[in-house]
Amino acid sequence: MTEIADTLVQRITDADTAIFLAVNGSHAHFWDVFMTCVSNPLVWVPMYVALVYVLISNYSYRSVLMCALAVCALILITDAFSSNVIRPFVGRLRPSNLNNPLSDVVHIVDGHRGGRFGFPSAHSGNAWAVAFFVAYLFRKRVLTWFLCAWALLVCYSRLYLGVHYPGDLLGGLVLAVVGATLVYWVFAKVSREEPKPELRHVYIPIIVGMLTIMILFVVSLCR
Repeated sequence: MTEIADTLVQRITDADTAIFLAVNGSHAHFWDVFMTCVSNPLVWVPMYVALVYVLISNYSYRSVLMCALAVCALILITDAFSSNVIRPFVGRLRPSNLNNPLSDVVHIVDGHRGGRFGFPSAHSGNAWAVAFFVAYLFRKRVLTWFLCAWALLVCYSRLYLGVHYPGDLLGGLVLAVVGATLVYWVFAKVSREEPKPELRHVYIPIIVGMLTIMILFVVSLCR
């Protein structure tokens, strides 16, 4: 039984590494710039502001305040808890870490290698947490699909930049699903806020997000 488990773990690890190398190995200057921008959380601030605007336009100030507290709690789970508790406990080196034998073949952009450990990915956790919490809160399919596509793009950028394995991103996704579900359940119980069938300005975050991506393309072409 132990041998079977070891073989299964090794196959999963090999597949994880193979997928990582396939993505990280396909690089060009344009994508170096573009993926670096995508991976920068500050780039997405306008989209976050647009989401807050939708929230303020449709919910009471009390609900907005409670939602802000819920999001802070969610970030503590997907970012602070994952980085300070889970990562040191698991101890999985990033592929880009110089102590990892794989680092010799990893394509690094602008010398950025990230921290020491990479499981789970905080970028993945944070992005998917936003996607799932907004999905629970707004219940708008088009916005949910857009945010899921955005989260996938953020995850892909982490693979491309060589700082995470696919397994790290999957770990962040699982943590985000659990965290977003738990936090939203508490938020719904405390606020007693029901999902609204009609929402104003729901397309604004999508428009802002798409414009951001278009700007990143232009910037990447010009650099």
